[in-house]
Amino acid sequence: MADKPKLAFYWASSCGGCEITITELGMRLIDVGDLVDIVFWPAAMDFKYADVEALKDKEIDICFYNGAIRNSENEAIAHLLRRKSKILIAFGSCSHLGGIPGLANLFDIETLLERVFDTAPSLDDSRGTRPQLKNEMPEGEIEIPELYNRVKTLAQTVEVDYFMPGCPPVVDQVWSVFQTILAGQLPEKGSVIGAQNKTNCDVCTRKKGSSGMRIKEFKRPHEVELDPEMCFLTQGVVCLGPATRAGCGLPCINGNMPCRGCYGPPDGVVDQGTKLVSAIASLVDTDDPQVLGQILEGVVDPVGLSYRFGLAASILSDLKYGK
Repeated sequence: MADKPKLAFYWASSCGGCEITITELGMRLIDVGDLVDIVFWPAAMDFKYADVEALKDKEIDICFYNGAIRNSENEAIAHLLRRKSKILIAFGSCSHLGGIPGLANLFDIETLLERVFDTAPSLDDSRGTRPQLKNEMPEGEIEIPELYNRVKTLAQTVEVDYFMPGCPPVVDQVWSVFQTILAGQLPEKGSVIGAQNKTNCDVCTRKKGSSGMRIKEFKRPHEVELDPEMCFLTQGVVCLGPATRAGCGLPCINGNMPCRGCYGPPDGVVDQGTKLVSAIASLVDTDDPQVLGQILEGVVDPVGLSYRFGLAASILSDLKYGK
């Protein structure tokens, strides 16, 4: 790697939280800026796609690509940055696993368009007007990206060298990864970086209780006064800790809210959602099928809960779309 490596950051289909994490490095970002050349970061500086196209292939040392692949622009830039970068990092939950945008894979594209542009309430009379790929305007033709029927992860689109989980990755994790990069100590390609291979349950200090964690009723967080020292599952509140990679520092759990799984599964777990289902099923305190059904009714939106961040990378998505 060059003495002063070239870095790039890109924002595809995501909320922008990953970009905010970079800026939250604060003065440490200035330190990084003295050690690297940022050659592409359109969210923060006036860069154009033409600037990337003008670079030589593999001229970018490391590219942090955040966001899922939702449309033709996301895909085209993923291929462009892959060609121009020596190392491509899937940065954050959306590029890593599909993230929140990946939940759109529960529906077909026509259903989504109908809801957004035809039936959703509006303050004006624009209902029924849908965007077109090309429109003639007085200033010339406008072309917008094509919306795809399937949301994909970055690795389902191009080859990815490293994966950096989180929604968004926490600041200290980002800083640690930057130090690793600058020290030239990146692990074997294909690794998850900036996180652990334990689960959040392994590092959580909450008390498990004396009941053996047998669940008789599931409740949502707003339906119960949560004990800040007791395991959420012991309290009957679903927590994705058993199926989620550690490394975030537990900000949600320390804030007395259950883990929702944004760091994805640890190594060896093929599907985060089925791992969670397996974990909580073993805790349900009944052998009666009728009672079991009543208990499980307390789990609202099981797919959205189990696959909030990982539906696009899941077995369910493979079954629907194929690999």
